[in-house]
Amino acid sequence: MDISVVIPIYNEEENIDVLYNRLATVMKDLGVSYELLFVNDGSKDKSIQLIRNLSQQHKEVRYIDFSRNFGHQVAVSAGLDHTRGNAVVIIDADLQDPPELIKEMYQKVQEGYQVVYAKRRRRDGESFMKLWTAKMFYRILSKITSVSIPVDTGDFRIMDKCIVEALRQMPEKHKFLRGQISWIGYNQTYVEYDRSQRHGGETGYTYGKMIRFALDGITAFSDTPLKMITFFGFFVSGFAFLMSLWALYARFIAGDYEPGWASLIVSVLFIGGIQMIALGIIGEYLMRMNSNVMDRPLYIIRDSNVKNDGEEKP
Repeated sequence: MDISVVIPIYNEEENIDVLYNRLATVMKDLGVSYELLFVNDGSKDKSIQLIRNLSQQHKEVRYIDFSRNFGHQVAVSAGLDHTRGNAVVIIDADLQDPPELIKEMYQKVQEGYQVVYAKRRRRDGESFMKLWTAKMFYRILSKITSVSIPVDTGDFRIMDKCIVEALRQMPEKHKFLRGQISWIGYNQTYVEYDRSQRHGGETGYTYGKMIRFALDGITAFSDTPLKMITFFGFFVSGFAFLMSLWALYARFIAGDYEPGWASLIVSVLFIGGIQMIALGIIGEYLMRMNSNVMDRPLYIIRDSNVKNDGEEKP
C-alpha cells in the first residue's frame, strides 16, 4: 500500500461523494496503490450510510464508525491506528483543503521528507474573529513551547509511516497531533496553498471546541502557565507587602486611618482572583493527568470493515 488517506467525518453528507471523486482522481493520476479510511465521529446525518455505500462499490474505501462523538483529534488518531500505507495523508472532508495538493506533497515525500504539511497563505470564507484568534493562538503557542510548531497550518499533511508508528506509541488522551508530529522530528517541510470556503454543510468547530483545543495544545507542550503562576505569586506577595507598609504608615504615622479601609477589600479581591486563576491552571494539568491514569479507551468502534491489525474484513 503506497498511500493511506485518513478522513475524519462529522456531519459531512454534502461533501463525501465529491471528496471521494476528487481523491480517487488524484490517486489515479499518481498511479499509486491507496486506501481511503473514513472515520465517522458520531455523525447525526447520513454520513455513515454514504460511506458504507462507497465501501460496497469501491474496495479501496474502508471505514470506522464510532459509538458516539469523541472529537476530531481522536477520530484522526483512530484512523492512524488502522492505516497500512507507506505514506499517510490526513485531510478533512469539508474540501477547504484541496485534495489536488496531495500530488505536490507526495513529491516532497519522495524527495526524502518524512512530514510535509500544508501552510495556508489565505483562508477564504472565515470571519475576522476566527482568523484573528487562530493567528494569535499559533503565535502564542510558538513562543511558549520548546517544540517548534509551524504556524498557519492545520492537520492537512502527508507523513511517512515511521511518523505514524511513533504517534501510535503516544498514549495521552488529550490529543494535539500537530504538536506531537513536530515533537517527533525528522525532516519536515511545507507547501503553501490558498484555503477555500467550505464546500457544503456547517463547521462543527465551535468557539468552545476551539478553546478546548487551544488548552490541549498549551498544556501538552508548555509549562509556561505554571511558571506564570509562580511569577504572579511573587508579584502578589510583593504587592501585599507594600500594602502592609502603607497600612502601618497610615495607622501610626499619618493618622489617616478608617476602619474597613477599601484598599483592604481591593487587596483581598486581587489576591483571591490570582489564586482562582492559579487553581484553574493547575486543575487543567491535573485533569489531563487524571485522564491518562484512568486509561479508558481513546475511542469505541461501533462498526467497521477493518480489523485491528489493519486487514479488511472478509
